[in-house]
Amino acid sequence: MEFLLFILLGFSISMLSGFFGIGGGLVLTPVLLLIGYTPVEAISTSLLYTIGTSMAGVYAHFKMKNIQWKAAVIIGASGVVATQIAYPVVSWLESNGYDTTVVPGLYLALLTYFAYKMLKKDKGDNRIAYDATSNKQSFWKFIFIGFIAGFLSTTLGVGGGFIIVPLLIAYYAFSSKQAVATSLAGVILIVSAGFITYAVNNPINFKVGLFLIAGAIFGSQLGAKATSFFKSRSIQQLLGFLYIVTMLSLILEMIELSTVGLVALGCYTIFINIFLLTRLLKKKAQPSH
Repeated sequence: MEFLLFILLGFSISMLSGFFGIGGGLVLTPVLLLIGYTPVEAISTSLLYTIGTSMAGVYAHFKMKNIQWKAAVIIGASGVVATQIAYPVVSWLESNGYDTTVVPGLYLALLTYFAYKMLKKDKGDNRIAYDATSNKQSFWKFIFIGFIAGFLSTTLGVGGGFIIVPLLIAYYAFSSKQAVATSLAGVILIVSAGFITYAVNNPINFKVGLFLIAGAIFGSQLGAKATSFFKSRSIQQLLGFLYIVTMLSLILEMIELSTVGLVALGCYTIFINIFLLTRLLKKKAQPSH
């Protein structure tokens, strides 16, 4: 029975992954922490899961031609370097007993900032939309994004997409669909490097990871497809609320109300699943012209 729950969990979270470009670790890591996994166990399992969700999501977005490959490759390569730098930091935090306070604290700070960026009302937008052929688009910007995402991916056990997506939208004029798709493509490289590093140094619960991925194969496809039916602003707002709910769940966990936090995060995940599935079914039911 337990394996069915992990498959369902993998499906539900991957719907968010394909829709938001976050890889899945943003939600899965706190869920695993809330149900009793150690930080290292939660991080390694989340990284394995994120590889699966990202690959499935990239396939769907590739078919829709949403991926900006130049940015994705640069971000991914830079992130790979950063993962190798971050692992000793995580090991040091764990060995000194700081992992249970520093990791959640860093999470909260980042979630607060990016929730603000996604929910802030635009006062006009004079930015030039991203152009993959333009020489004005400096690859150093993408190196910076990739490095930050890679470092935090290994430190927090997430794919880095929750950092990549809002930065590409807020500062580099990507549309939400471009940011989501490009993030997932870059995340594959980042989390693969991070996972290998963890796998070499720690035992990995492959059984749980594969059950999660089994559900994710289908959920990521549906989430990616759903981006075609929403405006960029709507995707940003829904992502901002996801950051807020995740932040709330972590705060509740830190004050020993982990069950309440898990329920809050689960309710929003279920809401997004129902919302996206309803939209997909409505579009499918409409007669084609």
